[in-house]
Amino acid sequence: MSAAPLVDQYGHGVLHGEAAPGVFERRLAGAGGATWRAVLRWCPPLLGLDADVPATRYLARRRELGAYTATRLLLRGSGIRVFLLADAAEAGETDDGELTGPAATASAAGGTARPLAGLTALAARAAGTAGTARAFLDHAAESLVTAARDTAAFVCAADGLGGGGLPEPTAVRRAADRWLADPRGPRHPGPVLTLHLLWGALATGRPVQLHCGDPMPLVPLLHATAGAGTLVLLPSRAHHRAAARLASAFPHVYADAGPEPAAALAEAPPGKLLFSTRAGTLPELHVARAGLFRQALDAALRARPHAEAARTARQIGGGTARQVYRLGDAV
Repeated sequence: MSAAPLVDQYGHGVLHGEAAPGVFERRLAGAGGATWRAVLRWCPPLLGLDADVPATRYLARRRELGAYTATRLLLRGSGIRVFLLADAAEAGETDDGELTGPAATASAAGGTARPLAGLTALAARAAGTAGTARAFLDHAAESLVTAARDTAAFVCAADGLGGGGLPEPTAVRRAADRWLADPRGPRHPGPVLTLHLLWGALATGRPVQLHCGDPMPLVPLLHATAGAGTLVLLPSRAHHRAAARLASAFPHVYADAGPEPAAALAEAPPGKLLFSTRAGTLPELHVARAGLFRQALDAALRARPHAEAARTARQIGGGTARQVYRLGDAV
């Protein structure tokens, strides 16, 4: 039912080479026991093994094949054909070494990959070349326009942005002065500058992904940005239902369906929901999370007529993302 190719709207690249000792186990442990079980369910057949082999046999087979071949087999078997990739540092992640960018990921996966531009990283780069608030704001504006030519979307950490309105220019300049004067160097730009950058990103015509815990405090922002552009909510695991409810209420807002899409489907139509793995470093995480998502989506749609269920699965799995991010017929 949900066998159509997937568009992963948010994830990270994978390691170019072999994982350093302990990295593989640490990343799987951090992803949770259910994901490790999913790895042993869906990944072994992609590497020429029977399903549910012992972990030791799986890891031995991975070493036999080598990182390059294993990564290609896993990503190509994941069912994901389009990857939207964020910089690991933007989400506070560590990459445990160099991760593949869009070109290398697309080559390994036999599909397409596009970058996601993080507003915090963009601001930090602009601050690094500016000595004054005015220069910083000019550089940031130029960077937004330049990034919009290639990026699928901008990424914004939305916690603390509940006010939502376009900040006054005086407040923006003062915030820029404070940030540039910080002796520790530019870190998070703070809510005033982040809101300024968010509105600038929307003005480019690209969507903005809002990464949040509970999305409900963002309601004033959602009201304020109506008609200004497209927002995509990526909440924490406990708040996907609330995000879907907001997506249903605001025409310009969409929501990540989460790992349990039945909850999101109870609140919003499939044309407002998108799939993501939020995976990175290990290709196994892309495979496992795609497999878990398909399984959960099939269960959620089991009672529906077959044709309707198939349409819904295609929409959430990739159709909505192709529309929101203007991906067209990307493989």
